[in-house]
Amino acid sequence: MAAQTLYPRGTVKKIVKAHANKPLSKNADILIFLNYALFMQEVVKEASITSKQHGERGITALSVRKVRENCLRKFKG
Repeated sequence: MAAQTLYPRGTVKKIVKAHANKPLSKNADILIFLNYALFMQEVVKEASITSKQHGERGITALSVRKVRENCLRKFKG
């Protein structure tokens, strides 16, 4: 049975190569995906905290917009 991937590795590699104009190491796409997953987890966590502080029932687009810049700064690298 073939292992199922969470994302199309070839597509991710093509996109990164097009933007970076540099060769990629063998597993760079995996590291990029994991960093993306951690970033999204942080955005959801911070947006949840923000929405609870403002008395909202769930995460809204406004709560995501409020935390977006701060989370992007954390993951800039």
